[in-house]
Amino acid sequence: MGKFIERVNTPVTGSKANTQVRPYIFQGEHAGSPLHQGSKKMRIGIIAGELSGDILGAGLIHALRTEHPDIIIEGLCGPQMIQAGCLSHYPLETLSVMGLVEVLKHYPQLKKCRTHLRNHFLQHPPDVFIGIDAPDFNLGLEHALKAAGIPTIHYVSPSVWAWRQYRLRKIAAACDLMLTLFPFEADYYQQHNIPVRFVGHPLADDIPLQTDQIAARTHLGLPLQGILIALLPGSRYQEVHQLGKPFLQTAQWLLTQRPDLHFIVPIANAHLKTQFNQQIAEVAKDLPLTLLDGQSQQAMAAADIILMASGTATLEAMLLKRPMVVAYRLAQLTYWLAKHLVHIPHFSLPNLLAQEKIVPEFLQHQVTPENLGTAILHWLDNPNQIKTVQNHFTALHHSLQRQANQQAAEAVLSLINRSKSFKINSLGNSKK
Repeated sequence: MGKFIERVNTPVTGSKANTQVRPYIFQGEHAGSPLHQGSKKMRIGIIAGELSGDILGAGLIHALRTEHPDIIIEGLCGPQMIQAGCLSHYPLETLSVMGLVEVLKHYPQLKKCRTHLRNHFLQHPPDVFIGIDAPDFNLGLEHALKAAGIPTIHYVSPSVWAWRQYRLRKIAAACDLMLTLFPFEADYYQQHNIPVRFVGHPLADDIPLQTDQIAARTHLGLPLQGILIALLPGSRYQEVHQLGKPFLQTAQWLLTQRPDLHFIVPIANAHLKTQFNQQIAEVAKDLPLTLLDGQSQQAMAAADIILMASGTATLEAMLLKRPMVVAYRLAQLTYWLAKHLVHIPHFSLPNLLAQEKIVPEFLQHQVTPENLGTAILHWLDNPNQIKTVQNHFTALHHSLQRQANQQAAEAVLSLINRSKSFKINSLGNSKK
């Protein structure tokens, strides 16, 4: 649950930055609006939360510029969106705050930022405002702008289908259109009569239907023969803290059953590498293990089986057609609260998308070396079941492969056109 429930749609990949577009940066609340005076160009306000939202936003901007090369886009974003031509009033790190204590600590800054952006967009109304993810920040802003007659879109659904369903009323009041990455999310909104459009997932467009395992191993300098098990305990400190040792202990348990196995672990950054090396020293000094600096997608493509933390990486593994075992552990109090608040039959993305259990998943006290190791051995001993699940994965890949950036851009432009037509008709009727 944990990260997945809160951030199910977070980490994605998208289009490469367009280096032909000159990046501009506004300087915080003191920024002026030199492009607004008398401009008839299409204008879009946009706010992205975290790097994943920046990647999604950059893909959307590139798609919008194919139809409107001179479109003006401003708000709050990261380096990829800036490179695509978005003018940012604040750095992306302003919103990249995780955890209750951290949010409370930075609340005055967050409130000041949102107030400035709200006032700016009210004074200089864009043709549409788009909030990408960051629902706790964006939905309140969207509500204020929509009340002022500015069309609003929220891109990436909060996990209302899993918990905090009361947010549906707030979403309906805040945004004119919800854009979802997954079809089951769109179905949920349709059931509650909230305007929605399923656009697909950019990862499904970026990752080919078939991946070359030998090429991935060659790229990483790994042996071309033999069985490789990839361990992905997560991309954040708390995840590695909870899952690092159990994953290493699982690897040790597996070696007692299959001494020919080799393990690879992609590590997101130097801080996590230090943390994981300490865990290796404590519980698994002699493992046949290769640590990689990043390159998690290549590592998954090179592997035969993946043992991984729940999160968006499971979507990548599914699109790469790799059998997996999914695990997640939370702090005990957090788990107790989540158990009483979250009501879903599965927590891993492949199972949620398939609406059935097609990959084994283990939560909290179920995360033991014997459980995880046995599930991995089951994949290794049953190649026919691997073929079956790969067929499932291929079907799901097709269902998400929708040219998401283009679909999202089309939805944005369509809402702008409908809004303009409505205003023209309303003005004509008032004159009559």
